[in-house]
Amino acid sequence: MKIGGLNKFSLSDYLGKVAAVVFTQGCNFRCPWCHNGSLIAVNVPDDSLIPEEELFRFLESRSGQLDGVVLTGGEPTIQPDLSAFLYRSKAMGFSVKLDTNGSQPQVLRRLLEDELIDFIAMDIKAPLDIYDRLTGVHIPISQSKESIKLIARSGIAHEFRTTVVEPLLSPEDVLSIKKLVPAGSTHRLQKFRSEHALDPRLRKCRNSNSGD
Repeated sequence: MKIGGLNKFSLSDYLGKVAAVVFTQGCNFRCPWCHNGSLIAVNVPDDSLIPEEELFRFLESRSGQLDGVVLTGGEPTIQPDLSAFLYRSKAMGFSVKLDTNGSQPQVLRRLLEDELIDFIAMDIKAPLDIYDRLTGVHIPISQSKESIKLIARSGIAHEFRTTVVEPLLSPEDVLSIKKLVPAGSTHRLQKFRSEHALDPRLRKCRNSNSGD
């Protein structure tokens, strides 16, 4: 698996757990407000990646100290060997959280069927009629809708999240997004971090103060 970064210790990325955060390299979205632009490219030099075996040696050395592993990105579900990585992480005794943009419902379905995830957080970027604008690419709306349905019905802990980028999302848009969240599921609003936005024009924007 292509690993572009590692946060060795986090108390905030996996609620109630001490976790390591693994950043996968490569994303199929081009969100203009993305603050992890260095993780978007799929093809990068090998020497810029963290070898998988090196990562697992680190995790093994933290057995008993870390509770979980968070897979984020980039977009983890475009990694062809994601299942093997998650299986190995769980075999080591770690709880697994997956952060996803929801663009690969067929991957999510397989991971859920194989019981390889303990917590899922999915970003709902925008109302479905303007999704292309907030993701920077065209994807079938049906994929996001299917992922929302799969996650809500999965029976495992989950949340849906939206980053409130004020120049791109109006208060009415945020209300429309909330209507996409199934009853019984949590929806969290995230603060927009403007300083490293992929689109340079957004770096001049004042950070949103929106909260939960």
